Amino acid sequence: MHPVVTPLFGKAKVKLTQTPRAVTPFGGLTSFIAFLEQRGFAQQVQTHLPWQLTSPNAIPLAHTFTAFVIGVLTGARRFAHTELARSDRALHALLGVTRWPGADTVRGLFHRFTQGTIQSFWRPLWTWSLGMLICPVGGFSLDLDSTVFQRAGRQQGAAKGYNPRRPGRNSHHPLLAVLAEAPFVLHGWLRSGNTGAAKGAAAFLAEALALLPGGWKIRCVRADSGFFEDALLTFLERRSLAYLVVARMTPQLKRKAAAISHWQAVDAHYAVGEFTAQLLGWPTQRRFVVVRETIREGKAAVGRKLIDVPGYTFRIWVTNRTDEPPGLWRDYNGRATIEQRIEELKNDLAADDFCTQNFWATEAAFLAVLFTFNLLSLYQQTVTPNAGYHQPATLRATVFLCGAILGRSGRQAVLHLSAAWGGLDKHKPLLEAIFHWPEPTPPKLDSTTIPSALTG
Repeated sequence: MHPVVTPLFGKAKVKLTQTPRAVTPFGGLTSFIAFLEQRGFAQQVQTHLPWQLTSPNAIPLAHTFTAFVIGVLTGARRFAHTELARSDRALHALLGVTRWPGADTVRGLFHRFTQGTIQSFWRPLWTWSLGMLICPVGGFSLDLDSTVFQRAGRQQGAAKGYNPRRPGRNSHHPLLAVLAEAPFVLHGWLRSGNTGAAKGAAAFLAEALALLPGGWKIRCVRADSGFFEDALLTFLERRSLAYLVVARMTPQLKRKAAAISHWQAVDAHYAVGEFTAQLLGWPTQRRFVVVRETIREGKAAVGRKLIDVPGYTFRIWVTNRTDEPPGLWRDYNGRATIEQRIEELKNDLAADDFCTQNFWATEAAFLAVLFTFNLLSLYQQTVTPNAGYHQPATLRATVFLCGAILGRSGRQAVLHLSAAWGGLDKHKPLLEAIFHWPEPTPPKLDSTTIPSALTG
């Protein structure tokens, strides 16, 4: 006798039974999987994985890596969560895999990584994925930022450092470089929790720039006050890269800002000014732009107050650009998108949750999440190029989540997408956009405008 359930509202009972057919809640992944197939994802992963398994019973490493990517897409926040798809035979059919790896197998894959194999595996994959982007004629804005990954144990590299939410607790302190207009994570480092924001930033940026295809242009490098260091500014100047970096409010800069006599009014509440200064240890003077904001009731004024100039707050940037201060201010405001990208990486894709005792395994998993984020961005640019950017969690809820049943028609597998979830009418246009995707043709660039740092 079949059990029945009484609804919360209404009296019509619902009988429970079971079906032998394979059912998946993620039938909407069909277009994303088709996107990966069209771009040669499987071949890239199989080619660059630096190990070969000899056991005939072993699950191929490329399948294990793909299982992790799919797990992240479907909401996994721990290695154990990647097993949620272990019984999803319909999803297995879409991927073409016969066995799904367990959590220990997935974790074991990342434990294979060392510093050297991280470079040999990820660098080609980043080069491959960058090849799907088109550089804007004016070039990309490259935004630098760091964030904090909370850690509860004694993992390698977890140390006490800047941790505003849990002061005194261990953490990792990763560094990111994002191409703002794509959006695309160009480079990422996992670092010890006691590492300062700017430590190693010049070497990090050198690695990031080396990933760029020939002929690409960086319009401007933007960063917050954590990167206000002469070493980084000097590196950018030597590479002929424009920069806009928030200045730390040193006593000298406070005096300089308070002494500005000529202010250019932007509106009733904002004014801009500028000065030049050579700080202690700097080899030369640099240009600083200042935004002054009137303190008002009912609105939190951004910036720092100066004792010598009551009634205002001030923000200061250092730059080697010659643009007018209002334009530089508006340009820097566009950097706020990197904060959104970091929140999406942590909240939507659990970039801070895949942690092991081994540092290189944790960094490899971190890079896998960054890679997944980039694939999602490229996927959107393919299927809906004019619809704007959607967060990973939004894609999961509105596109990937779709009930489906696996069946057969003769010898061919058939996936029946639920009409209640939009069915084929919803997903067919996405598939057509993928199948008819043209190879990217970069716009013509004037070779005289390409910085020497990017041309060799």
